[in-house]
Amino acid sequence: MAIARSFARVAGTLPVELSETLMVAQKTKSPLLLTAGAAALLVAGGGGAYWYLSQSKAAPEDLPVGAEVIPQDALIAISVTTEPGQWQKLREFGTVQSQAAFDKSLAEVRDRLLTANGFDYQKDIQPWVGEEVTVAFLGPKAPVTSPAIPPNQQSLVVVLPIRDPLKAKEILEQPRPQGGKLNNRSYKGFDIKETQGTAQAFSATAIDGKYLLVTNDPKATDRAIDAYKGEATLASTPGYSQALGQVKVPQAFGKVYVNLPAAAVVTAANTGRSLSPQNLEQLQQNQGVAATATLEPEGIQLKSVSWLKPDSIRKFDGKNTASVMPTRLPADTIVMASGGNLKKFWQDYSQGAAANPVTPINPDVIRSGIKSTVGMDWEQDFLPWMDAEFAIALAAAPEGTPASLPFSLLIMTKASDRRAAEATLKKLDDAMVERYKFKVEETTVAGKPVTAWTVPQGGAIINRGWLDGDITFLSLGAPIASAIVPRPTKPLADSEAFKKAIPAGLNPNNGHFYLNVDEAINAKKFPILQLPPGNRELVAAVRSLGITAAVSGDRTTRYDVFVGLQKAGNPKPLPNPTVPPASPSPIPVVPPPQ
Repeated sequence: MAIARSFARVAGTLPVELSETLMVAQKTKSPLLLTAGAAALLVAGGGGAYWYLSQSKAAPEDLPVGAEVIPQDALIAISVTTEPGQWQKLREFGTVQSQAAFDKSLAEVRDRLLTANGFDYQKDIQPWVGEEVTVAFLGPKAPVTSPAIPPNQQSLVVVLPIRDPLKAKEILEQPRPQGGKLNNRSYKGFDIKETQGTAQAFSATAIDGKYLLVTNDPKATDRAIDAYKGEATLASTPGYSQALGQVKVPQAFGKVYVNLPAAAVVTAANTGRSLSPQNLEQLQQNQGVAATATLEPEGIQLKSVSWLKPDSIRKFDGKNTASVMPTRLPADTIVMASGGNLKKFWQDYSQGAAANPVTPINPDVIRSGIKSTVGMDWEQDFLPWMDAEFAIALAAAPEGTPASLPFSLLIMTKASDRRAAEATLKKLDDAMVERYKFKVEETTVAGKPVTAWTVPQGGAIINRGWLDGDITFLSLGAPIASAIVPRPTKPLADSEAFKKAIPAGLNPNNGHFYLNVDEAINAKKFPILQLPPGNRELVAAVRSLGITAAVSGDRTTRYDVFVGLQKAGNPKPLPNPTVPPASPSPIPVVPPPQ
């Protein structure tokens, strides 16, 4: 578990903002995506929006549709295409089992939201809706307290562009069976229809014949109208349009925006964590993350950018110096995280940990752990010479290795001062002898000196040595030194699995994260990486995960993500629509003016 957490920590900070985004999404996924899946079916009932949104993926061209209606303080905004061919392509991914599970969930939500209210997507929505739809999640308007948002009260705004106003009026004015009553009201010149006396409230209004605005909260409707009437909007977010320009792609599937400071504050409140004024000020240095996604033959490609506010005191180090580590790791590496500067990485991580409500490991745990186990100071003894490229990896054990040692943990770092590094490592050798009675001896591998730590009658436990004069390595577990000294005969960088998983567009870059899901989890070769039974079906649809990060300016960072997926082929038709037994909540619709 400790090893798994260390990988999460390293991989999640390439850059640090990516960790915040992914962890915020994980913390808020259940309540948010239940509502998101429901709203998405208003525009993609026959295509797979529920699955897509539940994975928090996206893709674009310019600003998302309806950006001038979405309040600027929205936590997350997701836009997806309504083009049927792209949805069909998405639904081809996965295993037969995951396709069946998805289809069942999709049909259940379709029936609950559309069929039960007399709607059919192909007949009633598709004829008039535009090329994409946007779903936004709003945070609380008032100052955030704990808990900020109860799970069942997440405010949601869905913006459906009206491509054909006459067709929309014709279809939406048709009488339909609905449970409950509709209430009419007006706000700033807009006529609004809302449900009354039902478990799930809905509010809807037409925005100048351009959009159909649907929310699950009357106050969210008012906030969207306020934004449209002149208050700050997503479209006016500083740096947003420029950020999307950096990740613009043809044939995009959708796009996503995460308001980093707002999402982090809400997450902290919901998890009961308090933030000091200093930590809040640090959070406010961030602006957001924007991403676009495309469907590739073997998976989903996301191009992402995070940026700081224009007046932020904080700035990014503009150096992209990671290039060597994938060539020094063996081809059967299962998971790896690399970066350009371990010392700088640690400084950024430790400084941001207090302000990040979802930090996986407190930096003090690392400091105190090293101090208590070997009596050394992490920041004084190790970091001064670790200001260059580094990697942490798990590699499969060589053939013939006992089953009790299925992998080796590898740590590599380029030393800027070899003399200081050797002094630190010698001190570490002495600590292992004095404290744990290890036997430390010099051996050779391929003619190169390697230091082995062994327990009497226990065999080799840890090997350490040098590669190319300035790269030091330490391996724990299976004996793997012969696979990397003096260099791998088959390096990770040349393996087909790695080349397919790691996006090649960002060069130079500041590091990678790579996970061979097929080998690590699906093949059940690594017990420490196994998941609970409830998650295995979803993970079985994934082949690999690759991330490449790069600093693109003093206030912007880029990272590309590729999720390699299984492909089961053409999915079966969805089950026939059925009306759920429970009384439906009506979805009010407001036909646009002619």
